[in-house]
Amino acid sequence: MVFEGFPVAALDFYDDLEVDNTKSFWEAHKHIYKESVHAPMKALTDELAEEFGTAKIFRPYRDVRFSKDKLPYKTHQGAFVAVAPQTGYYVEVSPRGIRTGGGCYWFEPPRLAAFRDAIVHDHYGLDLEKRLAVAEKKGYEVTGDRLKTAPRGFDKEHPKIELLRYKSMHLGRTIGFEPIIHTHDLVDEVKKDWRAVRPLVEWIAEHAIA
Repeated sequence: MVFEGFPVAALDFYDDLEVDNTKSFWEAHKHIYKESVHAPMKALTDELAEEFGTAKIFRPYRDVRFSKDKLPYKTHQGAFVAVAPQTGYYVEVSPRGIRTGGGCYWFEPPRLAAFRDAIVHDHYGLDLEKRLAVAEKKGYEVTGDRLKTAPRGFDKEHPKIELLRYKSMHLGRTIGFEPIIHTHDLVDEVKKDWRAVRPLVEWIAEHAIA
C-alpha cells in the first residue's frame, strides 16, 4: 500500500472515540480504524523504514489492569522505531492531528543513573545542551517527566539541575491539522522531524547505558 496521507475519517474516528469510548462503538466502527488509521500508519512507517528501521505500531487497546481509568481504547494511534531500550522515534495520529518526536520515554533506574552521569560530565553534558538548543531553535519542544526537586545525590543549585530533573526526555513537534497530513508529502515531513531529533536519540543511545 502506498501512503497517500491520513484521511479526514481518521481524525473523525478519534473525535468520536473520545466521546464514546465503548466496545459497542468500537465494534461498529472497527472497519474505519482498520482502513483509515491502521492501514495508513502501516504504509507511512513502511516508507520510513529504509532510513530509520522497522516501526512497531501500537495496539489500540489500553492495558487497564492496574489503571483507575478503565476506558478500553486508546484515543490515538502511535508508532515507534526503537534504536535502544525505550529510545527511538515516534509518530502519532489523534484528534489533535499528527505529532512527531524522538527520545527516551522511560529510563530504567540504571539507565537513568547513567543518563544523569553523562549530563554532569564536562564534555557529554555540554554536547547535550548544544544538541537541545539547536533543535529548539528549529521549533522542537523538549518534554518529558521531571522531578519537582533535585534527584537524590545532587544539589538543587547544581548548574545542570534543570536537565538532571528529567526522568524521561524527548523532542517533539505538533504538525496538527496542516493540509500536508492528508498527502504523501507527510512522509518527507516526518523524515525531516526525525532527522532533527536524531542527535538527541543518538546521544541517549550512546550515553544512557546500564
